[in-house]
Amino acid sequence: MAVTITDQNFAEETASGLVLLDFWGDWCQPCKMLDPVLAQLEDQFDNQIKFAKVDVGQYRELAEQFGIQNIPTQILFVNGQAKEKITGYRPFKPFEDYLRQKIDQYLN
Repeated sequence: MAVTITDQNFAEETASGLVLLDFWGDWCQPCKMLDPVLAQLEDQFDNQIKFAKVDVGQYRELAEQFGIQNIPTQILFVNGQAKEKITGYRPFKPFEDYLRQKIDQYLN
């Protein structure tokens, strides 16, 4: 299950390895559509990528810090550094291919 990110645990939870941080809102229909895709990806990449979520309604400061203007948006962190940003809904297969490329790029 994805880690819930807050102001207090953000630095610790994104500090090491690959972390896919999902910025979402409970009122956002594309976010709801993306949830099962992210859950399936999390199951598949369990030992390689940490999946985490930020509720933009509760943690606006984090969203502003990373320039989040539309949701859903995911940011890929590598050892604490924001490397790439994805905005909008993405189906499972293209998202899976993207994450495999990132694992090869950053972990191998």
